Amino acid sequence: MSAGKIEEEKNLLAVMVSIYCRKKEKNPVICADCRELIEYAQARLDHCPFGEAKPACKKCSIHCYKPEMKERVKTVMRYAGPRMFLLFPRKALMHYLCITCCFQSRKVK
Repeated sequence: MSAGKIEEEKNLLAVMVSIYCRKKEKNPVICADCRELIEYAQARLDHCPFGEAKPACKKCSIHCYKPEMKERVKTVMRYAGPRMFLLFPRKALMHYLCITCCFQSRKVK
């Protein structure tokens, strides 16, 4: 049985923050700031009004992140996203396909 979309996004976010913290910030373990970011983003996902039908946060009509946290997540994703294809190719591909398919299916015709 596969995890729901929210749980998969929470896991993916934790992986991306871990990559950023360890590779970019050169920390041997996840630092307090990065842990705070993971916990904040996971709490936002837990309370997403769209639930399992949520779009990618970037494409969402409701922006529930504080501006500072939104910028931190964008910074992490810009750094970790391309590296995901080297470190976790299957997970990265599935995420890319999900975002692409979800975005295409929501376009107004």
